[in-house]
Amino acid sequence: MNPTLITHIYFAKSESDIKGFSMAIVDPRTGQPLSSPETSGSGNQDTGASAEQVIVDVTLENFQQVVLEGSMQRPVVLQSWASWCEPCKNLKPVLEKLAKEYGGAFVLARLDIEAYPQIASQLGIRSVPDVKLIAQGQLYDQFQGALPESQVREWLGKYLEAPEGASQSPEEMAEAALADGDTATAQAIYQELIQQYPEHYDYQIDLAGVLVAADQVDDAKQLLDSLPPEHREAPKARGVRARIAFGEEAPTQAEIDALGERNDSEANFQRAMRQIADGRYEDGLEALLALLKTDRAYGDDAARKTLLRVFDALGADHPLTVTYRRRLFALLY
Repeated sequence: MNPTLITHIYFAKSESDIKGFSMAIVDPRTGQPLSSPETSGSGNQDTGASAEQVIVDVTLENFQQVVLEGSMQRPVVLQSWASWCEPCKNLKPVLEKLAKEYGGAFVLARLDIEAYPQIASQLGIRSVPDVKLIAQGQLYDQFQGALPESQVREWLGKYLEAPEGASQSPEEMAEAALADGDTATAQAIYQELIQQYPEHYDYQIDLAGVLVAADQVDDAKQLLDSLPPEHREAPKARGVRARIAFGEEAPTQAEIDALGERNDSEANFQRAMRQIADGRYEDGLEALLALLKTDRAYGDDAARKTLLRVFDALGADHPLTVTYRRRLFALLY
């Protein structure tokens, strides 16, 4: 891009127009395209980013080559950032990690909007971080804000095949640690994520779940109570609260072990309560439904009432609620 020219870069104006929208650079003095990605030359043309160079800082001089012409060879993820932007500092290492992990499947082009406000203005960037996926000279998708690594992976995965042997995201590492009973590691991971993404309240809810598993119920309650109202009553938070409530009502694991091979209604109900308290919702719901089939009168219709409590805790749109509510209806009617 000739730095002496003020150029205009046009993008879709609404979200519904994003995918497949062609990008163009226009010289305002003539109204003619400065360069057309579709006719910018053969595949051998230097695009400003070699196969080994997966992270490039874009400037007025190389924007056209790296982003527009380069996107004809492989997708470009254009990250706009600023030195004063704290969320940008959290997103930067995530994108750099993924660019290296994908091994050249896409180029990460980084745009400093302070150094090159002309480009940022023409791109219509109003806030940072701003991330755009460009391929074949077209804007395919974009997001604003510092998404956690798992969500960035999911976003990329809609367009690019994940590399074999991809490293685990922090969320996956925390889940694996929790599955192994290592609550201390899971707790440390979520605490670090909360520090990086303080407004991503799901991490605080996840941490509350880890605290419940670590038998730090009072700390979990305090954390849940500190959430903003809209997150405090979100299905995920209600699910953790349900685990706490069921944990207070359910028998201990020692008491479950003492039931031995008993297969009566009382024993099966107690096992279901323990499963729900441990967050094994599907196992618990299945056990309650089975009990309802064999002994609906048990405990003054306790199985049905407990099913409804779990549905309420998980939320109406939760997949397990949808599935088991349908099965409950079919059984009753």
